[in-house]
Amino acid sequence: MVNVGEIKLKQTADEFAVDNGLVCATANLADGTLTLRWSSGEAMLGLYAEARYGLELLRSTFYSTHAVYESEVHAIEDEFGRGLRWTLEHEELGKPVLRQHIRMYEQLPYLFAELEVECEFEWETNELAPLVSYLNDNSIMEFGSSSNMTGEVRALFIPFDNDKWVRFASHAIPCSVQSYEVTAIYHSESRNGFVMGSVTHDTWKTGLIVEGTFPGSVGRLRVYGGAADMQTRDTLPHGSVKGKSIVSPKIFVGAFSDYRDGLEAYGKANALLSPALPWQGGVPMGWNSWSAVMSKVDLDVYAHTSDFFRKELQLNGFSDDDGELYVNFDSFWDNLTQEQMNEAVSRVKSNGQKPGIYYTPFAFWGNDPDTPVEGTDGTVSYREILIKDQAGNPLPKLDGAYAIDPSHPAALNRIRQMLESFVERGFDYVKLDFLTHGAMEGVFYDSSVRTGIQAYNKGMACICEVLDPKRIGRPFLINLSIAPLFPHGYAHSRRVSCDAFGTINDTEYMLNALTYGWWINDSLYRFNDPDHVVLYKSSNQRAITEAEGRSRLNSAVIAGTSLLLGDDYRMKEAEQRAKEWMTNKEVMSIARKGITFRPVEGRSGNKSEDLFMLSDEKGTWIAVFNFDAEHGCEKNLSFERLGIDASREIVALDLWNGTEWNIAAGTDMYRAELAPSESKLLLFRQA
Repeated sequence: MVNVGEIKLKQTADEFAVDNGLVCATANLADGTLTLRWSSGEAMLGLYAEARYGLELLRSTFYSTHAVYESEVHAIEDEFGRGLRWTLEHEELGKPVLRQHIRMYEQLPYLFAELEVECEFEWETNELAPLVSYLNDNSIMEFGSSSNMTGEVRALFIPFDNDKWVRFASHAIPCSVQSYEVTAIYHSESRNGFVMGSVTHDTWKTGLIVEGTFPGSVGRLRVYGGAADMQTRDTLPHGSVKGKSIVSPKIFVGAFSDYRDGLEAYGKANALLSPALPWQGGVPMGWNSWSAVMSKVDLDVYAHTSDFFRKELQLNGFSDDDGELYVNFDSFWDNLTQEQMNEAVSRVKSNGQKPGIYYTPFAFWGNDPDTPVEGTDGTVSYREILIKDQAGNPLPKLDGAYAIDPSHPAALNRIRQMLESFVERGFDYVKLDFLTHGAMEGVFYDSSVRTGIQAYNKGMACICEVLDPKRIGRPFLINLSIAPLFPHGYAHSRRVSCDAFGTINDTEYMLNALTYGWWINDSLYRFNDPDHVVLYKSSNQRAITEAEGRSRLNSAVIAGTSLLLGDDYRMKEAEQRAKEWMTNKEVMSIARKGITFRPVEGRSGNKSEDLFMLSDEKGTWIAVFNFDAEHGCEKNLSFERLGIDASREIVALDLWNGTEWNIAAGTDMYRAELAPSESKLLLFRQA
């Protein structure tokens, strides 16, 4: 057998084990189960595999023969370093062979698992589960020695996309949770726990089911490719993959003393296999028209905003180092004539800014599918380029629009024509919206495209090809609005939540996504987008209080961030707030870091946590929020939970009012007093 560095193998008649010093994976050759044990005390027990085979659900533990063959143990070296790939093979006469492939690496507390199912003849399936365990009364997970065994264990729900105001959530066990692509299971007090998730996103939508009927005990786990339900916006089952040999998504499995480290490691693992779309510029700053005027966008508001930025903000702190700002049209930009659009672009560029535009490449908003597709001279109707069901009918509308088939040549040509027109008109930014339509399950024009994710990859690759800076000769920022979290690598930024405007409820909603999705920033996408930041009033809401407006701004500053404002600056109050707040150079410098603050806690259910932090060479930056619009409160900030050494004197700074004060050595916490809807940005550093 092969040994790689510090990775050791051990085999007996009943067991085969691989140990890299941090995690040991043991295959039980008698019953076909897999056990994972970490040197820090965590364990996952009784793992096996399942595959949908016609009407039958194959289970590896029902097979009679389980083996690890020497020919299937290989040394590997790739993005993750040096390691070992080995296979636990399950065989049963008359049934497909099941192979659980395991990859383990030197110095990594995680491994990768995938299931391959091979038949003698071509077959198809829409469900493969590389990791499953049902122990019911007993826990399949053991936590590290640092965990309080009587403490609360939580399972994390990560939504498939950010449509319909979906919320992230952490659920205390007992519960039943189905997450998408990734989950974390952790002790909320010690933060010790597990992270599991898919790292390949070429074919499958991955579901992760975590269940337990007793507090602190995970009785069931199922990680599978083939999720398709209301949360993935599907009305049809997941598409079937066809071939003699079919492979599941590759699953990341790790245990960590802090689940936050685990989620960040998971994000980085995805980025190693499929990097975020490169961006050499600064943090996107500027304005978007939607919150300000929605469907009433016109040349006047666009030009007025550009002029206001030039006169009041551009050279006074609200921009990146080279003064670059975006002024962006959202939906209904076609209210303007071509002549007005040319004037708008010219105005923005003359003001030293960059113009942005909006597009929905996979959504048809008409009611008549027989409407001709633009640019086809009436030879192609939308009916032809829509995703179909098995009867040949278009899928039901989602969000009021039909789903366009990204595999259809005419659909791709439509996308190319529109994006090329944006480039020719001089735009430098595009917001792409309602992208989940392109990932819906159905019947596709290209018969080689079998699943929604395969179709989505095809459409998004086309977009990146058209807007490639090498092709068009300049940078072009791609932002995703409503879109699946995965596949990534096709955009520079993605909105972390659905629409968020300016009230304290909007702030709490967006921060819910940041509480459990902060790790997406600078791993899957260069920037988390906190949506358009309203400081005074969006066109569909009441005027917000000063505390609400500042909290909404603070929430965006800590997001990572794409900081696009969303007010109509023809309103005096909106103008005044922008001039006062967006020129605070200390606060804007935090936004321009492009780093998302971490949540301090993860116990908020489907709400947001109210305390976020970021540590760097200057100290520890803190953002603390009061989401109650009617009552003030006092927040106790524990220096121990913040990881701040309180044995020494601490200097505190309020970034908004510039006040600085000292906190005596030995003080265990800081009490922040907050008015209704108020938030604070603070810096704590050692004296």
